[in-house]
Parts: sequence; structure tokens; C-alpha cells
Amino acid sequence: MINLPKHKKLILFDGVCNLCNSSVQYVIKHDKKNRFMFAALQSEVGKSIIEKFNIDTQKTDSILLYSPEKGIDYKSTAALKIAYHLGFPISLMSVFFIVPAFIRNWVYDVIAKNRYKWFGKKSACMIPTPELKSKFLE
Repeated sequence: MINLPKHKKLILFDGVCNLCNSSVQYVIKHDKKNRFMFAALQSEVGKSIIEKFNIDTQKTDSILLYSPEKGIDYKSTAALKIAYHLGFPISLMSVFFIVPAFIRNWVYDVIAKNRYKWFGKKSACMIPTPELKSKFLE
């Protein structure tokens, strides 16, 4: 179903969201150990994961972190786990795991709900450059 190389994690993101696309660019730049691959939620891979895990896209429509060993993480947990793997100083954000998930996710949801208004929206999903194509699943 999802052909992910061993020891990789897949970040699923809203391919038309400017904030999400900027975040993907940030992760690519700081992923020194090359742990992450990417797919838009709107892609075939994204749709298959949404279906496999029975994700309600009305409630969760932004970032997901998938790994074959651990399954799927949502919202703030996904974001903090990604940050943890990006090295110092961004890895320090993992300290926010001490905040209960319902509070973290409330903040996350406020940002997610307003992301198009605050950061804008593209008319189509981002197309990776040829040198970055290997990091993306379609």
C-alpha cells in the first residue's frame, strides 16, 4: 500500500496551504539525517492513508506523521515529533509534550482553522524541484 523506505517517516501536509508548504521547506532544510519523506494530503498516497486510518478530514485537515512501525500521529503531536527529529534548537520544542494534548491541539486547531486567511492558499499543490523529487511520494 504505502511503499516507504525503511526507517523513514512520511509527513502528510495540505498541498495548497502556504504555511504547510513553508513548513515542508523548513523540514527539508533542517532534516540533516534525511528521516522524512513527504506527500500532500490531496495525493494518491495521502488519500490512501486517510482511507486506511479512517481519518475524518473535517476534523483533521492539516499535518499527519506516518511511520509503518508506529502508525499515524495527528496535529500537535505530529508537529512536535517532527521538530524533535530536526536537531537543536528546534528539537527543544518537544518540551511542549508536557502540555496536555487537548490544550496543544486547541492552539493547533486555531492556527489550522485560520491558516488560509493568515498565510494564503495556492491554486494547486506544490511541485517539488527535480533535486527534491526523491523526498516526495505521489
